[in-house]
Amino acid sequence: MAGRLGGIALVLIGATVAWFILGATIAMRTQSSDQSQRASLSALWGAEQVQSAPTFAFGTMQREKNGRQVSAYVPIAASRSRITVDLALDERRKGLLWYNTYAIGFAGTYRIEPTATGGWVNLRFALPSQTATYDDVRLTIDGRRVPVTGSAGTLSASIPVKRGQSGTLGVEYRSHGLGTWRYHFGDGALGARDFTLTMRTNFKAIDFPPQTLAPTAETPTANGWLLTWRYTELIGGSGIGMAFPQHLQPGPLAERLTLWAPLSLLFYVFVMLVITTLRKIDLHPINYFFLAAAFFAFHLLFAYTVDRLRIEYAFILCSAVSMALTISYLRLVVGLRFAAVEAALAQFFYLILFSFALFDEGWSGLSITIGAIVTLFITMQLTGRINWSERFRLGATMSPRRPASS
Repeated sequence: MAGRLGGIALVLIGATVAWFILGATIAMRTQSSDQSQRASLSALWGAEQVQSAPTFAFGTMQREKNGRQVSAYVPIAASRSRITVDLALDERRKGLLWYNTYAIGFAGTYRIEPTATGGWVNLRFALPSQTATYDDVRLTIDGRRVPVTGSAGTLSASIPVKRGQSGTLGVEYRSHGLGTWRYHFGDGALGARDFTLTMRTNFKAIDFPPQTLAPTAETPTANGWLLTWRYTELIGGSGIGMAFPQHLQPGPLAERLTLWAPLSLLFYVFVMLVITTLRKIDLHPINYFFLAAAFFAFHLLFAYTVDRLRIEYAFILCSAVSMALTISYLRLVVGLRFAAVEAALAQFFYLILFSFALFDEGWSGLSITIGAIVTLFITMQLTGRINWSERFRLGATMSPRRPASS
């Protein structure tokens, strides 16, 4: 009996090594796919967009002591900001990963307070990404379109103003991005004054990146949300952002299922040992080797089908293949009834349901813990009256006993 348990332990160790190798392979495939696909998508859609607030500087001509006139600039802040953002999510699957690509429509108006003297206002508006493309770019002053110059991803304009004259500057564009979207108030302690940003989304599962502000108002719409950030005098460096809903990622899921597989097999082998002890069925370590191979076939097939099929379809296919391998094999070793009932139920619980619990990473630990405790309770109740000393002596001499095939 001790030799049989030692052989089973070697099977578990060998299967664990194989699963760790497969998990490392999946991780390398996922990383390689992410690098190539992200570069390809960034070329088409642009990278993650971080829109910074524009900067303004009021310029005048000043006369120096030697009589020469020079330009002098004083930074000024917008006294009012009104921004609308339309975000349209377009999820794309590439190989082992899903990517959040989105279209954005940006429109912002910024009010400048009256000046004490005449001069001009220099505007610098940094576009959110140098790799993105921009369409319908417009810069207006009091509703009139003005020419702009662009350099290194920054729009610049010089606008003459008269003494006591205020102005409203508008910036609009349409673009595409990848990942998350953010709005940054700019450097310094002053965040924003009389600021309102309104965001419309075409998706319901909203979330906000770290170190960003939550909206002050949320209104559901037919297919998304209308979100508002409104501040009178905001002090602080936190910006505004949107993190898009995340699909269940095929590559990381396959890796997670593979790395947890040794525990799944351990539960299965433990239950099978209890069942065969109660039924007085003799399974050799080689039999357990083939059962472990049927478990490994599930994860191997899942790793190489999940990037070609929907996750649900790949999971069902791999479950059916693994169950068919086990039942068809144990039918020959023990008998159809044992293979189709006890062994099949054990595999369904400790391979299929165990793996399904890992789909939701937030609940997987609790689900597996509950399953382990229930398993322990049932096996303790079933084996509480067994004389293990007698069974170990019997196991050393008994020949295989198999129930009649159905």
